[in-house]
Amino acid sequence: MRAFLQDILRTLDQAGERSCRLAALFNENALQYEPRIMNPIEPIVYVVDDDETVTRAVSRTLRGLGLRTATFTSARRFLDQYLHHTPGCLVLDIAMPGMSGLELQTVMRERRQQLPIIFLTGQCDVHTIVRAMKQGAVDFLTKPLNRDALVHAVQEALAQDRQARRVKEEVDDIQRRLGTLTAREYEVFEHVITGKLNKETAADLGAAEKTIKVHRGRVMDKLNVQSVAELVRLAERAGVQVVISSR
Repeated sequence: MRAFLQDILRTLDQAGERSCRLAALFNENALQYEPRIMNPIEPIVYVVDDDETVTRAVSRTLRGLGLRTATFTSARRFLDQYLHHTPGCLVLDIAMPGMSGLELQTVMRERRQQLPIIFLTGQCDVHTIVRAMKQGAVDFLTKPLNRDALVHAVQEALAQDRQARRVKEEVDDIQRRLGTLTAREYEVFEHVITGKLNKETAADLGAAEKTIKVHRGRVMDKLNVQSVAELVRLAERAGVQVVISSR
């Protein structure tokens, strides 16, 4: 029994060491994290600007509203430590040494890390603003920052992030359910959402109509829908592309 307890304690100690090493990553001067923000449900406002007076001012304002912040003095440092599964938004200086704000935005898009971005700028041309907005920027704020404008933009960005994550969770759940269908059930599913009747589906797939009815019932059960209309909406939310060719 003593040996068994010692094994458990050793395992807990090792887990604790790993947690401490992970927490240490977020205790650098450029990153104002506290241990409990590791909760992935709690949003974080990331602030990236090579001017530390700006990052401190923005962080102080947002923390005064009860928001968690993480500050960085370069785009590279942010990329090295950003936790893409954590909800939040990014307050980003557009002109920085090394990687610029626009370049960081492009990298994140390529990595499919769709964190809402609020750009900060001292001066900026229309072409740059249009380019950033086309790539999904939430807002542009000019320096020196207006507190109310900053707070409003951050609240809007966080709301967008919450909505995007809800949609992603829904789509992921639908994809999971679609993954439970057999190959034949998926074929029937494709026919049903195009409005084909069991008789037509049976003719297309070279199967008995009774067999198609059974498959159709299983599809409805596995996808947890009660009607064809629900099935069609589910397929639309999942972005299912269907091309049916008759035999």
